[in-house]
Amino acid sequence: MPLPDMNLLIALDALLEEGSVVGAARRMHLSPAAMSRTLTRIREALGDPVLVRAGRGLVPTPRALALQTQVRNLVEQATEVFQARDEVDMSTLARCFNVRSNDVFFGAFGGRLVDALRVHAPDSTLRFAPEGEGDDDALREGRIDLHVTARRNFGPEIKVQQLLTTRFVALARGDHPIFDAPITPQTFARYDHVSVSRRGRPHGPIDLALERLGLSRRVTLTTPNFHSAIFSTASSDRIVSLPETVLWGLRELGLRMRPFVIPLEFEPVQVVQAWHPRFDKDLAHRWLRQTVKEICGTVNAHYAGIWPQR
Repeated sequence: MPLPDMNLLIALDALLEEGSVVGAARRMHLSPAAMSRTLTRIREALGDPVLVRAGRGLVPTPRALALQTQVRNLVEQATEVFQARDEVDMSTLARCFNVRSNDVFFGAFGGRLVDALRVHAPDSTLRFAPEGEGDDDALREGRIDLHVTARRNFGPEIKVQQLLTTRFVALARGDHPIFDAPITPQTFARYDHVSVSRRGRPHGPIDLALERLGLSRRVTLTTPNFHSAIFSTASSDRIVSLPETVLWGLRELGLRMRPFVIPLEFEPVQVVQAWHPRFDKDLAHRWLRQTVKEICGTVNAHYAGIWPQR
């Protein structure tokens, strides 16, 4: 049985990734006509149209979608065979690292990660991608390199490493009336609150902790990220609850706001970094993971004990 043309796999991967004959041709340094002929050969080999016209664009067939992950993995494995090496020169590496997280990580650690890249990998760049709904395949499909999050519901093949443990604290303007007396669950629930949720949910663990005490709070504002919540709270009587790591970056801004310990019992926040196992032996990716881990540990140790304890 003759061996299949492996170049067709590379072309198929490019076509499915780009969703365009012209885009795939550009990526493979071919003419659109040559890529069109290659698509014809792929269709004959698979016995499937692969890409079909939909309006002005092309969409993959169900068979093509079913094969996409397998094709991607095969191409990457073949690439690793010819690019295998025992070391990488970070000082000359030109690569864009895609890191997904929320603004908590951006604010507390992003600047230090950029500084580390400038020192150790000056020709490489960093792209922060915000967390979003319905995009759980980004790691598997290679669209992001690293996901820093408090989530745990990744696929079974995804590698996860713990970075740090943090807690929720509350923040209010410096002269807020809540500071006029000892802060109890009752006084904490008395004032209007800001909820942070990229899904638009006004309630969460804090509300469950209040319910156990027969209390509830009034959420008058829901925002998708912590920094918008902070600035919307700075000149009002509203209170915002956020991970303590946000305060590490906030302290540098000099805002006249005061943190305090939330007088409730709930679970601490475990922050992890997650990646696809295809990157396990990628030395540049390993440098990125180790650098993120070291930065989190250094910043955590530096700010430990600065903020009020229970």
